[in-house]
Amino acid sequence: MAPSIWRCGGFTFALERPLVMGILNVTPDSFSDGGKYEDPLVAIARGRQIVVQGASIIDVGGESTRPGADEVSIAEEIARARPVVGGLARELGVPVSIDTRHSQVAEACLGVGAAIINDVSGFRDPKMVEVAAGSDAGVVVMHMLGEPRTMQVAPHYDDVVAEVVAYLAGQAEMLERAGMERERIAIDPGIGFGKTLEQNVELLRRLDEIAALGYPVLVGGSRKSMIGMILGETDPGQRLEGSLAVAAWAVTHGADIVRVHDVIETARLLRVTSLLAQEGTS
Repeated sequence: MAPSIWRCGGFTFALERPLVMGILNVTPDSFSDGGKYEDPLVAIARGRQIVVQGASIIDVGGESTRPGADEVSIAEEIARARPVVGGLARELGVPVSIDTRHSQVAEACLGVGAAIINDVSGFRDPKMVEVAAGSDAGVVVMHMLGEPRTMQVAPHYDDVVAEVVAYLAGQAEMLERAGMERERIAIDPGIGFGKTLEQNVELLRRLDEIAALGYPVLVGGSRKSMIGMILGETDPGQRLEGSLAVAAWAVTHGADIVRVHDVIETARLLRVTSLLAQEGTS
């Protein structure tokens, strides 16, 4: 059963068309755009641009979760993310998401207007569950094998899709038991987070099995190493065509939200795919 709405704080998405979540990393070491938006004023300006380019959501991250990344302190992550989240939430009429694994960061950013908690660790931390359930924010539950520093060290699954589906279903049900309304929960298979190229491809090929859980599905494949491997392209900034291909595949096989760096190109792509998907269009 396809989801009908996703509620995120004071925002409600009808999910009649796929949404673009624009990435805004305020970190020095993210794999693609690290260091570009460390200055809060530059980051806020980029957030404005993202919205003009067609994003329905801005996803702000203050800690890199690229493979091999080390943790930063909670205080540093808050110092990076909170001023940007607060500035964008006050100024723009779209929901701002905080991309974090840490409950203290989520709580600090909810306090300045964040409408979504995007937890790449999939709400494993009971304190994060408590923070989310005590708010009206939307949430994204992502699957990650292990943690960023070690997740790409020989990841193994007997059946990657079945195991990811079971994990996401279990975590979403846990959040509902904790008091969160189903309409606030979205799920993400975690492309590139503890998966080989072949495992990522299998997840995308069988995305309909994830969508069958009945929650909004977010896919984040933008500029990731799987695309670099397929194209033989080591520079993440030169993976646009592959990123667009993943986005197009995802939204035609069950995804409701795509998380991307290249906002204007993806938004234009989705205008075309959405029109083609409409019945009775001539």
